[in-house]
Amino acid sequence: MTRTLSTAVRVLRQLRHDPRTVALILGVPALLMTLFRFVYEHQHAAFERSGPALMVLFPLVTMFLVSSVALLRERTTGTLERLMTTPISRFALLGGYGLAFTLLALAQAAVVSSLSLAALGLSLMGSTALVVTLAAAVALLGLGLGLLASAFARSEFQVVQFFPAAILPQLLLCGLLVPRARMGALLSAISDALPMSYAIDGVRHLAVERGASGGALGDLAIVLAYAVGAIMLGALTLGRRSE
Repeated sequence: MTRTLSTAVRVLRQLRHDPRTVALILGVPALLMTLFRFVYEHQHAAFERSGPALMVLFPLVTMFLVSSVALLRERTTGTLERLMTTPISRFALLGGYGLAFTLLALAQAAVVSSLSLAALGLSLMGSTALVVTLAAAVALLGLGLGLLASAFARSEFQVVQFFPAAILPQLLLCGLLVPRARMGALLSAISDALPMSYAIDGVRHLAVERGASGGALGDLAIVLAYAVGAIMLGALTLGRRSE
């Protein structure tokens, strides 16, 4: 636990000296949600339908980009390789990264939720705390996918190239643009295998059902299972150094 906490503190200190990254994590999602609200200025019903989904999409996108670039730098500079020669275990190392980025995701979700539910007039019937928890689970999923991307990218530009392959299919098939029930059999089957489909289903349960509904909790559990699986798979790449 001590090594996990020390890793988390180190990551957070690095981010503290990078205000542009902090602005990306905290400021850009709030700005985009505000812009989205003005796009639907005269169509509040449309904002009510799509707004909750965006609250859990932001952590996936931002955490994938931030974590993959941060981990790639540690691989290419040899920092990760040196850490692997110390007594710290892979799970403690990953736990530190996960804790640091989860705290950032919680801060991001708190900022976006507060802005959306107060200033922008978005309403949710379910538990706000569960929305934040779901956003944190999606952030952990982004961390796992970012870890995998950093293992195979040789530059930050290549990390960005992995974004369309790892993230965009989930955004297209999660039910945000077209209801999953209206998709063809093949696309519906693919959608059922993607974790963001359950994240979107979960936040939509919270939008119309009071408290912590069984449907929302079930979707949260599935997203967490995918996140843990992605991180565990990413742990296998920790010994790999990007050249």
